[in-house]
Amino acid sequence: MDEITIAEVMWFIGTVLIGFFIKTIWDRITILSKRVDSWATLLPETYVRRDSYRDDIRDIKEMLSKIFDRLEMKADK
Repeated sequence: MDEITIAEVMWFIGTVLIGFFIKTIWDRITILSKRVDSWATLLPETYVRRDSYRDDIRDIKEMLSKIFDRLEMKADK
């Protein structure tokens, strides 16, 4: 049998450590990708167009201004 040199032992330990770190990083990436996939279900599927949003907000503001006008005209202030 051949003698095992210190360089071979160091090479073995180095490759084991590198393999361990790669495995750890791979597991963390897998966990993060699962989290991102679960967050993707929370995103809306359809979006509102900007012009229809502005029309709706304008209607809401008009309703609120009418309510405030009635409250200001109220006699029992």
